[in-house]
Amino acid sequence: MGFGKRLAALAAGTALCVTSLAATPRYGSWGVDMAGFDRSVKPGDDFWAYANGAWDRMTQIAPDRSSAGISTVLRDQAEIDVRKIVEDLAADPNATGTDRKIGDDYAAWMDEAGIEARGLAPLKPWLARIDAVKTRQDLLRLFAAQGYASPVELGIDADFADPTRYAGYAGQASLGLPDRDYYLLPGAKYDAFRAAYRAYVLQIQTLAGFPDAAARTDRIIALETMLAKDQWARAQKRDMKAIYNPMSRQQLMALAPQFDWPTLLDQSGMGKLDTIITMEPSAVAAAGKALDTVPLATWKEYLAFRFVSDHASFLPKAFDDAHFGFFSKTLNDVPQQRARWKRGVQNVSDALGEAIGQVYVARHYPPESEKQMAELIENLRAAYADNIRAATWMDDATRQQALAKLAAFDPRIGHPQKYIDYSNLQVSRTDPLANDVASSDFEWKLQLSRLGKPVDRTLWDMTPQTVNAYYSPLMNQITFPAAILQPPYFDPAADPAVNYGAIGAIIGHEMGHGFDDQGRQFDATGKFRDWWTPATSDKYKANVARLGAQYDQYEPVAGTHINGKLTMGENLGDLGGIEAAYRAYHRYIAQHGAPKVIDGLTGDQRFFIAYAVAWRGKRREGALRQQLLTDPHSPDKNRTDGIVRNVDAWYKAFDVKPGEKLYLPPAERVHVW
Repeated sequence: MGFGKRLAALAAGTALCVTSLAATPRYGSWGVDMAGFDRSVKPGDDFWAYANGAWDRMTQIAPDRSSAGISTVLRDQAEIDVRKIVEDLAADPNATGTDRKIGDDYAAWMDEAGIEARGLAPLKPWLARIDAVKTRQDLLRLFAAQGYASPVELGIDADFADPTRYAGYAGQASLGLPDRDYYLLPGAKYDAFRAAYRAYVLQIQTLAGFPDAAARTDRIIALETMLAKDQWARAQKRDMKAIYNPMSRQQLMALAPQFDWPTLLDQSGMGKLDTIITMEPSAVAAAGKALDTVPLATWKEYLAFRFVSDHASFLPKAFDDAHFGFFSKTLNDVPQQRARWKRGVQNVSDALGEAIGQVYVARHYPPESEKQMAELIENLRAAYADNIRAATWMDDATRQQALAKLAAFDPRIGHPQKYIDYSNLQVSRTDPLANDVASSDFEWKLQLSRLGKPVDRTLWDMTPQTVNAYYSPLMNQITFPAAILQPPYFDPAADPAVNYGAIGAIIGHEMGHGFDDQGRQFDATGKFRDWWTPATSDKYKANVARLGAQYDQYEPVAGTHINGKLTMGENLGDLGGIEAAYRAYHRYIAQHGAPKVIDGLTGDQRFFIAYAVAWRGKRREGALRQQLLTDPHSPDKNRTDGIVRNVDAWYKAFDVKPGEKLYLPPAERVHVW
């Protein structure tokens, strides 16, 4: 994950015109697939199952997937669309420029016979750089190089204190396992994961021909476990005040002198910066101490293993299979590797995503969607303004600042106004490993080129073909890529209740991040500044703590609960989003008249059903466990049931009574906006 995406992840009144009589909704007669309902379930007992229970029973997760659901269907379609683009370019002998790069990158990945024939040869120059390390200075130079692991991660993004300028960041880096908890949590399940990981580390080193592989494996895992013990937990890393620590070079040297910061920064290209924002200081300090206590030879072993493991999918099939066997099959319960072309599509999108996105937009994004989305966004903005004005716990001074921030929201829809220039990216048609490292190097140099310049607000952190959306607290921007603007999230021919309950709640969710427990600490300009009065801030914190306590109780996997602190921002986005979307829907019907009853369902009922269907999804147990440990988003079922039980209008729409399983007394419902 790039630093810009990492920071964004920490913090993501004209009515919509939907009256075209010539158009037909893609799903059902009014925009929702009713065959997925389970009418035997009372909405008040399990609303997600009421809207999705039959779908859940009928749907099998594909053997090459860790999950199934609405978003998976849309991602599959985007994958097919992108495949057509890259295969056309790969087969075109006359392709030039970036088109040629796209085709060559995909062709190199798809040439399995060539990858097997070349064997370990593509690895040798990269491992030779590790072999050449003789001193700690040599090691630091490799830490700063692209493609190699490091105990510290360096990055460039807008400065919290001044989001008009770029700043350098440093923080704890990734480990071999997905999260520190896999190294540290007790219990037979995690003991089994650790045993399987040891077998994987041993297997990778044996395949690579490293000597004394068993002893090396034990040393590598001991080093990773040492680092894991001092890394910050994911919930802790969400604390914006805790992670914003500007440090001079002298302060960095005092914190972790072992990194010899002048050398590390010079080698990375950040040598001109006098101040670095250190995100997890204690973890950085502990990693520095590990440089003193762990022999240089062990660090080299670690780097060699990580390089091979991190790039296993670009190597012969035995490496690729080993990587899949552990990270997908063991950790996520996925039984079957994805088709080569599907992974190739993702790989080339990672490397040249905006170039592909430009073609994707031309082929698959109708311009009218942009206009209609803009109208919907403005209706949601007006609804949020109404909710902020109606928030009795907020004093007038804070309210005015909140309204100013809302007014300053910058919505981006569909695609960037300008696309990345990939002219300097070098792509080989015969070396996919080199292409992957070159892509990382290109991205890093692109970041370096921005230092000393004003922050570019036109940049996107997602490609147009991405089925997702996000909010950036530093830019105060909400972004909706083209690929998410499709049914059932958004369908211009659907019942207005469906569009407001689905994409409307998603828009509201992203807007809500501007006022969640971390996003609220940034002002209208994106500056990290406390604009809340103490009294209002205390009321807000007490309220959101109640929501966190609700989510702490949910146990999607036996023995593993949702972490209310880790998921707080996303849960607040969901709650604020649905309440704003509901108000926006009622603004719509105030202008156009009360909706008719359709299929025995009122407009309000269709609104909430559309919301639940938008979270129609399921995961394998292993993937769900990993989500609970590492992902700030709650599982789909809890994003439905955990939210609607706090919304008064849902109770009225479905006549939910005391004694039903989701019922909460009015005093226990959380209302933030």
